[in-house]
Amino acid sequence: LQGSESNTMKSPNSDRNGESLKFRLPVLETCVTCLKTVYPLEKLVANQQIYHNTCFRCAYCNTKLSLVNYASLHNNVYCKPHFCQLFKAKGNYDEGFGHRPHKELWEVALTVSPGLV
Repeated sequence: LQGSESNTMKSPNSDRNGESLKFRLPVLETCVTCLKTVYPLEKLVANQQIYHNTCFRCAYCNTKLSLVNYASLHNNVYCKPHFCQLFKAKGNYDEGFGHRPHKELWEVALTVSPGLV
């Protein structure tokens, strides 16, 4: 070693200035269906939610879906035939998908506070 060089070795976990670098684990993403870790090769993102390719299935018939043949409502995904069938059953999104009709929510509000009407 020459005079100006130090004979201390830098750690492999340090930057050029000798400061130690912090090791950070990658953020693990979880599937919204099974709640297990999703790795990059099995990852599918639909409606800003992460799924395993195999977990991306119709909530009604359990058919495997793809990004071109699904529809979504209330954080559930459906195959397009069942989405249309459930919508047509009652003529609106709420009743067809097992939710209270939106008009009932207004009726409840009116009966609870009749003085405000």
